[in-house]
Parts: sequence; structure tokens; C-alpha cells
Amino acid sequence: MSAGIAGAPAATAQALRASPRRRPEWLRAAGTEAKLLLVGIPVLLWTLVPIYHLVLFAISPKEAAFSGALFPTNPTLRNFEIVFGQRHYFLSHFWAQLWNSVLIAFATGALTLLIATAAAFSISRLKVKGGRTVMNLALFTYFIPAAFLAVPMYKTMGAYGLLNTKWALILAMVTIASPYAIWVLKQASDKLPLELDEAAIMDGASPLQLFRLVYLPLMAPSLVAIGIYALLLAWNEYLFAFLLLSGDSDLTLPVALGNFLAADDSPWELLMTTGLIYALPPAAIYYAFRRYMVGGLTAGAVKS
Repeated sequence: MSAGIAGAPAATAQALRASPRRRPEWLRAAGTEAKLLLVGIPVLLWTLVPIYHLVLFAISPKEAAFSGALFPTNPTLRNFEIVFGQRHYFLSHFWAQLWNSVLIAFATGALTLLIATAAAFSISRLKVKGGRTVMNLALFTYFIPAAFLAVPMYKTMGAYGLLNTKWALILAMVTIASPYAIWVLKQASDKLPLELDEAAIMDGASPLQLFRLVYLPLMAPSLVAIGIYALLLAWNEYLFAFLLLSGDSDLTLPVALGNFLAADDSPWELLMTTGLIYALPPAAIYYAFRRYMVGGLTAGAVKS
């Protein structure tokens, strides 16, 4: 009996040595945060450094733009005055080109939203025959690089007499944005309970009333996300805008910015200033609707 009692502490000590020690919870949390910081800080710097140089050029005089200083000795807003006042021959149509970009971007967002919403409602809620097949065929177009579609799109717009008009670029961007927009909205629509539709139909709602009173309010986050996605896609477009538009007053601002690079002595400070101005609206839109962007796109990304 005494031998058994004496052997118990030894067995307990051996078991404690054999079992791995668990780190405190706070230590594990600190280790996880440290790993995230090791990844996040380089990514943040990689993102902010180009933006910093953009701002640096925008507030620097021409002679100090390439000085290599971390901050200009005499910062100035004269570059903004030149851009807004169109006082350089590369900027003689700045306001017209900015308006073209705004008009095309918002028209693309509105048309894409209209087409994608109606298509997703028809496929998901009304169960239109062949709708899923059409959606899958539309998604198949993304296997073709956009650059390969540029020449066919150019010939198509020329055949219909739309070249060198804003409608050419609007229709091209709607064509590119719609398949993805339909897919995202359809996936988000599939998550809505069918009981809501059945209850509305039992109350005598028509398909149009079901769409307007039930479907649209519930789909609002996804609709905002898709509208902004299409808007920003058109806002940043260069290739199709370069091919389909001509004439200085008809160009969008991204294409017009390319003219700066054609000169032997490019005014880089004005190029960066214009680029900074052009980058502010989408940044403001994304910041204002960021929770809808994240919630809306993830709602259609994974099907429950």
C-alpha cells in the first residue's frame, strides 16, 4: 500500500512532463497579431508609397519635382490652379474630359444595374426557362481576355455607326460588366427565402409588384455593390476608351492623360496632379459605400 502511495507523485510528475505545455491565451493572440503585422505593414507601405509620390509631385514646383526630397521645400498649389484653369495645352479640354468620364461611368453603372437586376430576378425568382444556361454562357465570355475583344468590339460599333460616341464606350463597358453582375445578384437572390415571394403572391402581388416591393428592398446592399463595381470599372477603363473615342473633347480623362507621355519634356507635376484629382472621386465613393461593397459582394460570392 505504501509503495503505491509513494509511486503516485512520481507518476504524476512523469505525466506532467510528457504532456505539452499550453501557451497562455494572450500569448497566442499576441503571436497572431505579430504575424498579421509582419504581413500587413509591408503591404501597407507598398500601397502608400506610390500615393505619397503622387501627392509629392502634385504639390511640388516643376524644378523641384525630381529633387529626391521626401517633402518639397516650397510646397505649392499652383499645379492645381493650372489644371483647373486649363492653362496647359495638354489640359485644354480637362473639364469636358472629366465630364465624359463621369457621364460614361454613371451611365454604365445604371445600365448594368438595370440589366443585371432584371436578369437575376427572372432567373432566380421567376425561374425563367433556360435562364441559368444563358447566365453560364455569359460567364463563359470571361475566359476570353478583354484585349481580344477590343477589335471585334471596334468593328461592331463601326457597323452600327456608334464609333466616336459616348454610347460606344457605354455599351462596351455594360457588355463586359453585365455577366459578372448577373452572377453575383443571382447568387445573392438565391439566398432570399422563397416564403416571402409566396406570401406576396398570396396577397395578390403581381410579378412587377413582387420585384418592386419585395425583391429590390431586400437586395439593396448587393445592388449598391454591383452599381459601384460597374461604375468604377468604366471610370478606370483605358483600352476600349482609347479605341472607341477620338477627338480631344470626346476623350475620357484616362486616355487624355496618356497624351502627357507623348511629349519629350512631359510636365510630370501636372500629370500627377491630374491623376490625383481623378483618383479622388472613386476613393470617396468607395469610402462612403464600403460596407455595402463588402457585404453586397460577399453575399453573392458564397451560396449557403
